[in-house]
Amino acid sequence: MPRGYWIGHVDVSDPERYRDYVAANAAAFARFGGRFLVRGGALEAVEGTARSRHVVIEFPSYAAALACYRSPEYAAAMSHRLAASVGEIVVVEGYDGVQPGESTGHA
Repeated sequence: MPRGYWIGHVDVSDPERYRDYVAANAAAFARFGGRFLVRGGALEAVEGTARSRHVVIEFPSYAAALACYRSPEYAAAMSHRLAASVGEIVVVEGYDGVQPGESTGHA
């Protein structure tokens, strides 16, 4: 089963309030098995424009990723994020197929 991912692109306008969001979102991520793969860090916009902060969170499944976003735990945390930043979050299903250079198994 493919994993699910949150991909977020954020500009933080109130760092102190955003820290409240970071503290509050831990309960939702723990409940639904969320694991940070990217959490800020250095970046270079090699094409197009970019926000200042990028986050990728992996979940055990696409359903778990959606359930986390729609949970009461995350709704409570989200109020802090909305007051402290602007951005976009997408929830996507991971890819579990053949990768470049791998054999498809067909002769």
